[in-house]
Amino acid sequence: MLVMIKENMGLIVLIILGFCSMLSITFMIERWLVFRKAWAGGDAILDRVGKLLAEGKADAARQYCQESPSAVAQVISYGLLHASRPRRDLDELLSTKRLEERLSLERYLGVLGTLGNVSPFIGLFGTVLGIIKAFSDLALSGGGGPAVVAKGISEALVATAAGLIVAIPAVIVYNYFMRRVKAISVEMEVASTRLMVLLGAK
Repeated sequence: MLVMIKENMGLIVLIILGFCSMLSITFMIERWLVFRKAWAGGDAILDRVGKLLAEGKADAARQYCQESPSAVAQVISYGLLHASRPRRDLDELLSTKRLEERLSLERYLGVLGTLGNVSPFIGLFGTVLGIIKAFSDLALSGGGGPAVVAKGISEALVATAAGLIVAIPAVIVYNYFMRRVKAISVEMEVASTRLMVLLGAK
């Protein structure tokens, strides 16, 4: 059993990397769908809310925000819900809501970051095992020169390539999503401040 595992370590490493790749793609798609819903222009939402508030339709303004899945709309909706509170309390409540929305946006991004960092090392581990096996085969053959280990080393390097194939897209997408998180966070802060002005919180 141990001999079989030793002989197939390279294949096992590739299977692990294949699983990491599927995991990475799954979370990429899931986060893309989330960010697609979460992003919305704060100015457009505030303009609509401002008009409804000017008409004395606070409930309609909150209903409008609740129907939108965007993070900015959810923050504004929460602010409208607590509009009667003093400015300091409202500011703190909006701050906590922004934190909740940011945590929701950052969900699973740590998995992508971890896969991007770990996958090259898994691939390198597979390569090292393959090279060890290749030189072991050379020692057992009692000669034969580089031709004996050439095939083994070339197969071993596939693991490194596979690790990079998994890691590079994961890192790129992770950085892209983190930039989106920062952009949406700024939108939420700006919208919170402008909402307080619209509400005339004391």
